[in-house]
Amino acid sequence: MPDDNASAFASILAGLAEGSVVPYLGAHALAGVIDPANGRAMPADSDSLILAMNDGKPMAPKLMYEFPRAAMNIELKRGRSSVTKFLDRTYRDTAWSTSPLHTWLAEQKLPYVIDSNRDILLQQAYAGRPHTLIVGLARSGGTDYRFKLFESDGASGANQYRGIDQEQVDVTLPILFKPLGSPLPESHYIASDADFVDYVTELMGGFGIPGFVKRMRQGKRYLLLGLPLTRDTERMVLSDIVFGHAQLAGWALMPNATDKEKRFLAKLGLELVPAAASDLLAAATAGEALEAT
Repeated sequence: MPDDNASAFASILAGLAEGSVVPYLGAHALAGVIDPANGRAMPADSDSLILAMNDGKPMAPKLMYEFPRAAMNIELKRGRSSVTKFLDRTYRDTAWSTSPLHTWLAEQKLPYVIDSNRDILLQQAYAGRPHTLIVGLARSGGTDYRFKLFESDGASGANQYRGIDQEQVDVTLPILFKPLGSPLPESHYIASDADFVDYVTELMGGFGIPGFVKRMRQGKRYLLLGLPLTRDTERMVLSDIVFGHAQLAGWALMPNATDKEKRFLAKLGLELVPAAASDLLAAATAGEALEAT
């Protein structure tokens, strides 16, 4: 590991330990997760999701540009429920392998983690410990907000939550924020273009994030783990969720960042670390093993 990465990792791990650094998981944080029945990798990034949704066949080039665009096409042809059913089959009904990264993050007892993937691995890793779950919501009537809140008492498993209002939240519990949705305890997803238009608009208006998170996130630094930033949707969601960050916003682990990603990170004040999430995990576990000797 290069010396500059070692220095960044030391600062990151120290910040995680004191609770001032918030992990923000993207698609590449799921690298290595497979279906043990057939060895198939979990579809998480844009291309793999589009192929999985379209029975393994590429869609038209303009639809292959980004998953929300492809999902909008499917929604218009077959209805919104078709996209929901696909995501349920993918993330709720398939028994994926465990992820060492997610398991390690859960063991750190962090006060706040943001997971922009739609799988349930992090929720499973938190099973057995009380926590608050925030799930992103779009195009939903009967509420001004674009989120649903659930509380787990830690005794009922990852798929057993009770819905709560903001006033009922125990702010001392760890927070898992799933901005793009989850199939558990209920299926809610930000997936199609129409979903993102509604969700991002309400994020910008202040209705996509609970008040207790707005207060708690002030001055936090962020750690982007496996989050690609080549598309507008990813950048817009990130920008609004980390609003109010510290002057030193944090770090982004990207082994092969594009020039476009580098410019965006510089704009946000995030330091680029040319490494993968697995490199940080290896450094952390090596340090833990050394301390144990």
